[in-house]
Amino acid sequence: MTTATASAPIPLRQDAHTIALIGLAHGTSHFFHMLLPPLFPWFIREFGLSYSELGMLVSVFFIVSGVGQALAGFVVDRVGARPVLFLALGCFVLAGLAAGLAQGYAGLVLAAALAGLGNAPFHPVDFTILNKRVSPARLGHGFSVHGISGNLGWAAAPVFLAGIASATGAWRTAALAAAALAAAVLVLLLWQRSAIDDRHGARAGQAHAPGAQAGEHPMAFLRLPSVWLCFSFFFWSTCALSAIQSFASPALQQMYGLPLSATALVVTGYMLCGAAGMVVGGFLVSRVARLEKIIAICLLASAALLVLVGSGVLPGMAALAVAAAAGLGTGLAGPSRDMLIKQAAPPGATGRVYGTVYSGLDIGFALAAPVFGALLDHGQTGGIFHGSALALALGVVSAALVGGGVAARKGR
Repeated sequence: MTTATASAPIPLRQDAHTIALIGLAHGTSHFFHMLLPPLFPWFIREFGLSYSELGMLVSVFFIVSGVGQALAGFVVDRVGARPVLFLALGCFVLAGLAAGLAQGYAGLVLAAALAGLGNAPFHPVDFTILNKRVSPARLGHGFSVHGISGNLGWAAAPVFLAGIASATGAWRTAALAAAALAAAVLVLLLWQRSAIDDRHGARAGQAHAPGAQAGEHPMAFLRLPSVWLCFSFFFWSTCALSAIQSFASPALQQMYGLPLSATALVVTGYMLCGAAGMVVGGFLVSRVARLEKIIAICLLASAALLVLVGSGVLPGMAALAVAAAAGLGTGLAGPSRDMLIKQAAPPGATGRVYGTVYSGLDIGFALAAPVFGALLDHGQTGGIFHGSALALALGVVSAALVGGGVAARKGR
C-alpha cells in the first residue's frame, strides 16, 4: 500500500457495503446456533428425548465450534478470511440437510456437529475483515451492526423454524428450509466477494504495521493476561445467554403457566431488545473512555431483571416481558465488549486473538446447556434465571479486570 492510498478517505458506501455483507454472514451463523433448539418440542414427541439429551446437542455444537474457533484464528491469519467464510457457509448447508434427514438422535448429533464446524471460524473471519476493510472512524458502527445482525439471526430462527414446522406439520421441512437459506447467503457472498476481500482494503497491511513484533512466536499472544480475561468474560456472559436461549421458554411455561406459543417469543424478544441496545451501544463506544464501565452497568441491570423473573412474583406476561427486556442491557454492552477486545489484542494477531477469546463463547454454551437442562429436568425453574444473573455478574468482574489492564497500559 502506498502512503497516498493508505491515507485516502474510504467512501461511506464502500464501508457500508462491507459491513452489511459481514452482518448478513454473522446473522446466518447465529441463525444456525438455533438450528435445533426451536425444534426441541418436535424432537421430544418424535424421538422421546429428555431436556438433558437436548442440552447435549447444544453442547456438541459448541464443543466443535469452540475447538474449531481457536484453531480457525490461525488459519485465517495464514490463508485469509474470505475462503474460510465460504467453507463455513457450506457447512451450514450440510447441517440443515443432515437435520432434515435425521432418523434419530445420532442424526441430530451429526447436524449439531456440522453446524458447529460451520460456526467455528465466524468471529475471527468477521473481525479480520472488518478490521482490515473498514475505516477506523466507522469501526465502532461496524461492530454494532455485527452484533445487531447476530441478535437478529437468533431472533429470526425460532420464528422461521417453529413457524414452518407448525404451518406444515413437518419439522424436517423447516430444517431443509434452513439449508436453502444458507445456500442463498453463500451464493450472494460469492457474487459480492470483492467487498469482503481481506487482502485489500483500508488496513489490509496492518499485520505488518509498525508495532508488530517481527519474528515473534505466533503463540506469544497467549502469554497476555488480557486475552484470558476476555476469554473468561465471554465464558460467563455466554453461560447466561445459553440458559435464556435454550430453556427460558419452558421455564416460563412451568413457572407461570403460560402457553408454549407465548413463551416461545421470549428468545425473539430478548434478541430484539439486544439488537436495539446495540444500536445505541455503537454510538457509546466512541464517546466513553472506560468501556468496562458501560459493560458493568448494563450487565448488572440485566442480571437484576433476571433475578426478578426467577423470583416468581411477577404476573405471567409481565415476567415474559421483563425477561425479554433483559436483552437490552446485554445489547448495550456488546459493541463496547468487542472494542475492548480489539484494544487488548497485539498488532498482527487479530484472527488468533478473536478466535481464542470467542472460543470462550462456545465453551460457555457447551458447558452451560446440560447444566441448565438438568436444572429444568429436576424442576428448578427459577434456577434458569438466577443462574443466568450470577453468570452475568461474574462476567462483569472479568470485564473490569480487562479494562483495568488496558487503562494501565495506556497510562490512564
